[in-house]
Amino acid sequence: MTASPADAEAPLSAHHRKKQPEQVRRALLDCAAQIAAEQGASAITIQAVADRAGVTKGGLLHHFDSKQALLAAVFADLLEQMDREIDRTMAIDPVSRGRFTRAYVRACFSDRLLGERSLWGALSVAIVSEPALRSLWSGWLDSRMAQHAETDGDPRLVAVRLAADGIWLADMMEKAGGLKRYPQDFERVLLAMAEG
Repeated sequence: MTASPADAEAPLSAHHRKKQPEQVRRALLDCAAQIAAEQGASAITIQAVADRAGVTKGGLLHHFDSKQALLAAVFADLLEQMDREIDRTMAIDPVSRGRFTRAYVRACFSDRLLGERSLWGALSVAIVSEPALRSLWSGWLDSRMAQHAETDGDPRLVAVRLAADGIWLADMMEKAGGLKRYPQDFERVLLAMAEG
């Protein structure tokens, strides 16, 4: 049987379309991150992410078998972005002592002014309440600390990083109040402490 010209121009169905799993996975992560930044992590649902990405719920579940797996993947992706940002900052810092700490402080402060639109801010509550996310964070931090123990193991540098974490926690707990109590110029204060 010969296909008619109309059949030849018809779009392929999803079943016949060339599969691009990495592009679909990337779109799902990006859509979940957008939802978290716009509405908070609690708004991330399988259906909401599937709808935004233009895939079926089953298509999403093919890549992530649960909301927790999706959330963990979004968080892991965010950690990879933070890693790249820290590495870029470290690459242009000529002083080895405290280099990781200074890059960490800069990364912690980089999207503070976005407030509730910050993806880190949106995932903050999930980090506290989800053991898998806490485990990802702890593993990332332990790995970085082992990697930079010689240059950033000094207790004063640890205190600087903990101060940055404290400001992050204040932002999480108080939203706009954290920024009022600890203005953006605290970044400069912590960076100066990390250079001494």
